[in-house]
Amino acid sequence: MARSILHMLTPLKHMSPFDVNMAIDAGFETIVTYTGVDLADVVSLTQDSIFSRAPQDGPRTGLFIGGKNAEDALDMVDRAKKAFVPPFANHIFADPAGSFTTGAAMVAEVARALRTKFNTDLKGKRIVIFGGAGVVAYVAAVIGALEGAKSVLVGHDGEERVSKIAFTMKWRFGIEVGAVDGSTPEARREAIRDAEVILSAGPAGIPILSAEDLESAPKLLVASDVNAVPPAGIAGIDVNAVDVALPTGKGLGIGALAVGNVKYQTQCRLFRRMLDSDQPLCLDFRDAFALAVEIAG
Repeated sequence: MARSILHMLTPLKHMSPFDVNMAIDAGFETIVTYTGVDLADVVSLTQDSIFSRAPQDGPRTGLFIGGKNAEDALDMVDRAKKAFVPPFANHIFADPAGSFTTGAAMVAEVARALRTKFNTDLKGKRIVIFGGAGVVAYVAAVIGALEGAKSVLVGHDGEERVSKIAFTMKWRFGIEVGAVDGSTPEARREAIRDAEVILSAGPAGIPILSAEDLESAPKLLVASDVNAVPPAGIAGIDVNAVDVALPTGKGLGIGALAVGNVKYQTQCRLFRRMLDSDQPLCLDFRDAFALAVEIAG
């Protein structure tokens, strides 16, 4: 059997050591990283990777796409797929900044809590997402909308930037995602007034919603915070929280380590899926979410 090779591409100065470690621990024998990669480079790198091996060894070769921007990563995936020349093809797995697996794990944990604690699901739920311009928020919003929820991005610097992001989601996925202002405490309270789910994917160590703010969300069922650096993004959600009652007594909280545990397993198993498959796979946050739901239970 041909050796397993993973080519890891990023537009950034460095490839994430986290992703390199994950790929090695999953079992890839040879890993090569490429930094400063832009969209124009993807075709030549992809075709170099496919034409240097026999077609039957395509499933022993993978492209991993990193970075810190969801749209850029998805564009690179599309460009790589178009560069294939059947029967020459490789695996592709995109997970920029770990956001595809983190966002998938976050929504999967929320779905688990809704099902096991409230006997309901994501369909029709209003999901209000803070850190709305970030990659984890992007993924969570798209997954939520694809699952029938009413996803809403909250912009810490106003509505304009997140409105543009929501527009690109509609163009790419055919979904409706809302956008609201979150630049002031009053705006944040207004944003969560009808929320049944609140997600915090803002910068580490930045408090976003206080216990007093949460009083403005009488319909809240589940809140999750992926911030692992104190203070918490959402008051009352410790990093170890799993379905813990929130300070207001309304809703349950899920912390960063609970999400992180599912994220870690999801990313590892997607790498292993590439190694185990005899057909080339193309994996993104939709595959990550399906697997994360299985892992979350």
